[in-house]
Amino acid sequence: MSDKLKDVINKQNAQQNQDDSLTQLDDIVQLVGFIIGDEEYAVPILSIQEIIKPFSWTRVPQVPPYVKGVFNMRGAVIPLIDLRLKFGLSEQKHNDETRFIVMKHGDEVAGFVIDRLTMALRIKKDNIGPAPDTINAEDSLIDGVGKEKDRIITILKPDKLLQRDF
Repeated sequence: MSDKLKDVINKQNAQQNQDDSLTQLDDIVQLVGFIIGDEEYAVPILSIQEIIKPFSWTRVPQVPPYVKGVFNMRGAVIPLIDLRLKFGLSEQKHNDETRFIVMKHGDEVAGFVIDRLTMALRIKKDNIGPAPDTINAEDSLIDGVGKEKDRIITILKPDKLLQRDF
């Protein structure tokens, strides 16, 4: 076999391996997990602009109780929403594990108070089920339910979290 032919075959094999890797990546959803109360939730990693430790914010009158107020992040005024209160849980004092997750979807940006950050997750699309039938899929915050080893992770829709209802 000529050297030229060997080079062509090697290049084709390398391209095939690269294509297989890309196909495998297409079957994986990358998420960031966090805890609210006793439950684990996740959002797509690309919807997260920043994860920061809590700092001071300004209260805003006549907003729902789950809207803590607004804060200034590099010149932008961003609403701060406490997900514990939004999900119907009792308010909890911030501790060393409390974080603000700043999410963005289109032009909408907001900060969300979470109890604790868990980890970046890579879940196969096959391991993500639909949202439960008991809720209206269009109005739901839930995009799906991910299964990883011995835990269930509720995957949230960033566009619905960022939707202003106040």
